[in-house]
Amino acid sequence: MNANKLEAHRLSCIRDERVLFSELSFTLNSGQVLLIEGANGAGKTSLLRILTGFRKPDTGDLFWNDDALDDAQEFYRDTAYIGHHNGLKDTLTAEENLRYAQALASTALTIDDALEHVGLDGYQQTLVRFMSAGQRRRLALARLLCTRKALWILDEPFTSLDRASIKLFEKFIENHVSQGGLTIMTSHHNTAIPHTLLQKIHL
Repeated sequence: MNANKLEAHRLSCIRDERVLFSELSFTLNSGQVLLIEGANGAGKTSLLRILTGFRKPDTGDLFWNDDALDDAQEFYRDTAYIGHHNGLKDTLTAEENLRYAQALASTALTIDDALEHVGLDGYQQTLVRFMSAGQRRRLALARLLCTRKALWILDEPFTSLDRASIKLFEKFIENHVSQGGLTIMTSHHNTAIPHTLLQKIHL
């Protein structure tokens, strides 16, 4: 995986006339995880929406490999985002959901291998609407494994997961960055990701 860099310069975010954060700067390089911490309402999700390009910062600039984000088309091709909602289609099967994701990106693991990695082997033909909350979350996160994206942006990725699944996905994140990927995430969970890979921002 190519080396990549995401830079934020003096970002600010104002919502309902309230300043959520200001003068926020950081640099995230390949092989690193950025953990965004803070209380509910502190602006964590708003920051992720800015980093994904869904919302403009009120002030400040973002750069992907030294190109301004507005001009960095490769940034959007290289980014996978999973928010609070799983982004799954309830009327499709697990396999169909992952096949749809692969159609929009280059392929990493096969669908069968990705499902096996997340403990959903045998659920290929199961409609999403019949899955539990934990199974849906694991399926959503399986998209990270079957598509090839340099930057993972994850909003509370461990929601609805049991301890074993949390440990498993922490290992997936660790493997991703060890291969040159980057990850930005929010979490109320005390992560076991090694501190040598981790930097933190508290809002």
